[in-house]
Amino acid sequence: MKRSWAFPILLLSPLLVTSCSGERELNQYGAPDSDLEFSVSFSEALSAEVQDGRLIVVVSKQTEGEPRFQTGGGPTGQQVFGLDVEGWAPGVEAVIDDDVFGFPMEGLGLIPAGEYRVQAVLNRYETFVRSDGHTVKLPPDRGEGQQWARKPGNFYSTPQVVSVDPASGGRVELVLDQVIPEIMPPEDTEWVKHVRIRSDLLSEFWGTDMYLGAHVLLPAGFEEHPEVRYPIAIFHGHFPADFGGWRTEPPDPDLECTYSARFDWECYNRTQQELAYQLY
Repeated sequence: MKRSWAFPILLLSPLLVTSCSGERELNQYGAPDSDLEFSVSFSEALSAEVQDGRLIVVVSKQTEGEPRFQTGGGPTGQQVFGLDVEGWAPGVEAVIDDDVFGFPMEGLGLIPAGEYRVQAVLNRYETFVRSDGHTVKLPPDRGEGQQWARKPGNFYSTPQVVSVDPASGGRVELVLDQVIPEIMPPEDTEWVKHVRIRSDLLSEFWGTDMYLGAHVLLPAGFEEHPEVRYPIAIFHGHFPADFGGWRTEPPDPDLECTYSARFDWECYNRTQQELAYQLY
C-alpha cells in the first residue's frame, strides 16, 4: 500500500508549487503585498511649522460628498487608513503604503481595483506638559466633540477622483491645502443662554487653559422673578453646538419627510420638531 501512494504524491507536488508561485505574498495584516501607495504633503503656505498628529486617508466609492464624512463602522462606512506623524515638516512626504493598517479592509492590497474618491486629513496634536509629570501629545477638543473630520484647525485635502489597482501598484499624490475653520459660538436668545468657564483644576493639570461650557435653558418667568431659586437638571449630550430638542415655533407643515434608518422611523424629522415644540 505504501508504494501505491508514493508515486501520485511526487507527481502532485510540482503542480502545487507551480499553482502557488504566481500569487502575491501576504503582508503582516494578511493582505496581499502591493506597491500601491498614497503620498501626502502640505506646503509652507498652509503652515511653516512642523506637525504632530494622525494622518488619515479615506478611499471612498461614494460619488458625492467629502470622503472625510463617509467613514464609520456601519455597512456604508468607507475605507480608511491611518498613520502617526511626528515632527512632520512642510514639503516632506508622508506615505501610506501596504505596511499601514486600514479599516474595514486591513491593507491596501485588499482594495478592489476601480475608481475612488480620495481625501486626506491631518488630525493635529498638541503637546501637554501635565502636572503629574507626564508629557503627552493629544488632539484637543475644539468644540466639535472630538470629531476629527470636523475639528477646527485640522488640515485636509481637496477630494480627487483616482483609479487604483493594488495588483499593478501606482502612486497617488495628495496635498493638504485647506484648514477646517473655527466654530462660531451660538448667540444667546430669550430662552437659551451660553456660558464658558475656565476650570482652575483642569488648567493646572493639563498645563494650559481648559474651559467648560454649557447651554442653559431658562424656565418661564426667569427674568421677571430674579429672586426665585430653581432646581437644575443636567443633561450631558454628545457635545451639541447648541441646546437641542427645543423650538419656540410649531412644526413646519411643509417639512419634507426624512426616514431614519437608525430608528426605522418614517418622518423622523417631523417627530423631532413636534417633541421639541412640546418641550417649549
